[in-house]
Amino acid sequence: MARLRRYHPAVTFLNPLVLLGLAAAAIPIVVHLFNFRRPKTVDFSSLRFLREVERQSMRRVRIRQWLLLALRTLAIIFLVLAFAQPTRTGALDGVLGDTASRSVALVVDNSLSTGLRDEEGARLDQSRATAEALVEATGRADERILVPTADQPGLLSTRYLTPEPVLDALDALAPTAGARALTASVARAASLLEDATHPRREVVVLSDLQASTLTDSASARLPEDVALTLIPVGGDREVRNTAVTDVRVLSQIIEPGRPVEVEATVQRWGGEPETLAARLILDVRPVAEGAVDAVPGRSATVRFTVTPPARGWLGGEVRIEPDGAEWDDARYFTLRVPPPPRVLLVTGGDARADLARLALEVAAESGALTVTEVDESGLAGADLGAMDAVFLVAPRDVSGTEAQALAQFVQGGGGLLLFAGDGVASGGASALLDALNAGRISGAVPADARLSDADLDHPIFAGVFDDASPRLEEVAIRRLARFQPHGGATLLGTTAGVPLVHETRVGDGALLVMAVPPDPEWSELPERGLFVPLLFRSASYLAAGTEVAESASLSARDGGTVRVVGATEGAPIRLLGPGGVEITPVQRTVPGAVVLEIGGATAEPGLYRVVQGERTLRRVAINGDARESDPTPLSPAEAAEVLEEATGRPVRVLPPASDLAALAAGETGGGIPLWTWFLAGALVCLLAETLVANRRAKERQPVAA
Repeated sequence: MARLRRYHPAVTFLNPLVLLGLAAAAIPIVVHLFNFRRPKTVDFSSLRFLREVERQSMRRVRIRQWLLLALRTLAIIFLVLAFAQPTRTGALDGVLGDTASRSVALVVDNSLSTGLRDEEGARLDQSRATAEALVEATGRADERILVPTADQPGLLSTRYLTPEPVLDALDALAPTAGARALTASVARAASLLEDATHPRREVVVLSDLQASTLTDSASARLPEDVALTLIPVGGDREVRNTAVTDVRVLSQIIEPGRPVEVEATVQRWGGEPETLAARLILDVRPVAEGAVDAVPGRSATVRFTVTPPARGWLGGEVRIEPDGAEWDDARYFTLRVPPPPRVLLVTGGDARADLARLALEVAAESGALTVTEVDESGLAGADLGAMDAVFLVAPRDVSGTEAQALAQFVQGGGGLLLFAGDGVASGGASALLDALNAGRISGAVPADARLSDADLDHPIFAGVFDDASPRLEEVAIRRLARFQPHGGATLLGTTAGVPLVHETRVGDGALLVMAVPPDPEWSELPERGLFVPLLFRSASYLAAGTEVAESASLSARDGGTVRVVGATEGAPIRLLGPGGVEITPVQRTVPGAVVLEIGGATAEPGLYRVVQGERTLRRVAINGDARESDPTPLSPAEAAEVLEEATGRPVRVLPPASDLAALAAGETGGGIPLWTWFLAGALVCLLAETLVANRRAKERQPVAA
């Protein structure tokens, strides 16, 4: 268990063995004590005044002798101390060990949580004050490296031979999103010390010890010759914070003019329970408001309903009332209202397709989708890459090549609606179902069945029923294909125990199997009011593919990939963000799109436009790591144990940064050599001894007659 230790100013000697020479200071004393010379007795006349003069002269001689003794003794003591090279160490000198030249890496935590304040001020300011004192305490020959946990624009973590550039870099530090885990920053500091000039290598860490971001799974082992010191920031004081930690678009089918559900999660740490106002802003316009009960230690959700006005990419944010940590009072998201689905209708099979064509054309007339019709024989030559969904009506025969092409289409994010018919079981779609591993159809049989149940919470049925308690129409089923699915979910069931509409997720896409074709001879479904919205909503749902996943935000810490469609070859793709931020990410071409590789710690949170030339291709939301919003710290002892386990090195824990900064106040620097002062004292003593001795010699000279 690591223990806190206090460090106070002290005096150390670089050559302590020389102090044995202090014994020489006894030589003048010995000479004085053993000076047994006695003055000779000379008889003079009996004049009394001469004896009085003699007594006064002897007193002056004794004073002069004691003064010479003191000066000679002090001169020897000062000379010995000067050769022992005493050095005054200040309050921060113990942090860096002895005064031998060293290479020091300062790991300064500048994650977002260091912007929080306590009684001592902002946590980063506390770290900065102590780090500046440490830099000023280093010696002239030392090397210094500054390693922030979050990369700062324009700051290079390199070795500096003078303290001034490091002090300037410390002044420029600010709380920044995308910080690495503290253990990863320590490992990075150690790697920068590998080519250090001096054999003494030390890593000094200043951090608020935020538990959620202290360590990760990356290796952080340190060499055995690297010393590790931890200086906590912020102490054990409670810090309050409330943050928007997540925003999700709940609606999977997004269309202009239709409601979209958005849910935000709010978390509070510390403080008292409180009801907060929350707003949803879409393209810089507030469009919805709500309230959320923020309770310490618990998360709460608030839902909004918004209606996108048009198709395209929209940028939004959910914002709560501001507190002391403004960076997480808002969370960004994007909303894509896709273009009209492109549907390929494949007809000419074993059942009528005119009613399905009519239902799709009704939606096409309003601009809700586009329809391209081909005969079953033309399926092999159809451009599936130009389609979002395929409606395959009771096919007679699907070749293995066509089945593989359709399977790849679905796995890549496309959607397929398969209407069963008489020929499906005999080979019309068996190869397709096998390729998708979706199940099998054992044949079509007469049936006297009806609709039995429905998953009305499925996105296909969202907004179809106006009634708050919807009820399905009575639908008689005369014939039914016996579909046996492999997993998936049933949307519409029948009293015969066979699903009427069943969904199977395949890769990034989806397959819907309808056990009856759009033919009144099989069922009454084409004659019911549910038929048209069912086909239209199925087309929208199947066309959505991975749109919801593509709208998810990226982390400012970890980055991620962004898929962009509609880009042209040659011209670079850029990200334009708030405040004029511009990023040119690594990009690679994949079939039908360009994938952007956005690295972590490269962008500030906010909404970004993906542009090529003057065209905006899409929007991207980048948010800070929600874990950074939790200010709960580890104790210094607990943090030391975590660092010791991660690095494999013992950790020296010093007092909190605020205490060290107070101790350093008024210090002119550490490691000040004092031997020059002692040498000067010795010279002064010797000079004074010479003057006193010369004066005594002059007084003893005989006076001329």
